[in-house]
Amino acid sequence: MDIVLPQEGTLIARVERPGIGPAVAVVRGGEAVDITSKEVATVRDLCELDDPAGYAASAEGESVGTVAAIGANSFEADRDPEKPWFLAPCDLQVVKACGVTFAGSMVERVIEERAAGDPALAHDIRSRIGARIGDTLSNLTPGSPEAMEVKKALIEEGLWSQYLEVGIGPDAEVFTKAPVMSSVGTGAHVGIHPMSSWNNPEPEAVLFIASSGKVVGAALGNDVNLRDVEGRSALLLGEAKDHNATSAIGPVLRLFDASFSIDDVRKMEIDLHVEGFDGFVMDGSSDMSQISRDPLDLAAQTLNDNHAYPDGAVLYCGTLFAPTRDRDTEGGGFTHHIGDRVTISSRQLGALTNQVHHCADCARWDFSASHLMRNLAGRGLL
Repeated sequence: MDIVLPQEGTLIARVERPGIGPAVAVVRGGEAVDITSKEVATVRDLCELDDPAGYAASAEGESVGTVAAIGANSFEADRDPEKPWFLAPCDLQVVKACGVTFAGSMVERVIEERAAGDPALAHDIRSRIGARIGDTLSNLTPGSPEAMEVKKALIEEGLWSQYLEVGIGPDAEVFTKAPVMSSVGTGAHVGIHPMSSWNNPEPEAVLFIASSGKVVGAALGNDVNLRDVEGRSALLLGEAKDHNATSAIGPVLRLFDASFSIDDVRKMEIDLHVEGFDGFVMDGSSDMSQISRDPLDLAAQTLNDNHAYPDGAVLYCGTLFAPTRDRDTEGGGFTHHIGDRVTISSRQLGALTNQVHHCADCARWDFSASHLMRNLAGRGLL
């Protein structure tokens, strides 16, 4: 697998070094340089520094190989376990996500709810009310007086939904996407539960937030989603979102520095490309400039005085992409097939590529925080 990284910036990777363990690495001159130390034993430690980018730029380290070679070995189906490969660039941070942050995806969540997980019924509902709701809500500021007036009108028309509440109401939807250290990196398989027959990728920007609440950088993410499960009931959100290998983040963390800031995240265009063994191809995009809630507001609603995370957080910001293109049946919309290759990319953050399999057929998650602590202690890094 060819690895695609940004052409500039302070790029941080986690690299699995066989026989050693996970390393914190900075990309320099086409190589991954291991800068793991007692001061920065984890990416969490790096993000907690006053100047993460400055530290990474000057830290001494050891090359563990070229980015091209490590990337080529990261594709799970062809991996040589004796050679290094890329991991998700987060480690001890909690993995959180925001939903319904774009008007377009908000409409799809309302449709899912009304269809109760039936894609054929969703097609009919979409044709009747989708465009109307989208036109009504696209320029609203969540929580504003204007938004509350629209809420009142929609309630009167019988169109109000819990998804509209978090979409245009004062409070963002923030949920736990995955357990700490369960996210997979570029090249890894991503999982869908075999009980699902209607599911999709979600291309998103992922913020890296220090324990202070300061946003220090960003990566790409795939918030794999079971649409039929979530559509049956919002109370099944955890069942729809959190299974083995359903959180993909990568290929690297790009730290904020002189070349990259939160303003770049705000205007980022995130592209999606899906290729299936059946010849199906789907392209989509998510334009961060269309987000209804500012990324810093999402971060502040996630980590604050009432929600303390001492190891910080990574936060999926939601997506504008709505998977409405038919794949198997007319009006059935999109759903994954086993073997689909999903690439999420942006000019600023590179490309995150994963292949879709059933959750049980992905590499079993067997290295958690306890294993990392034992590993670091054995390496004399604690």
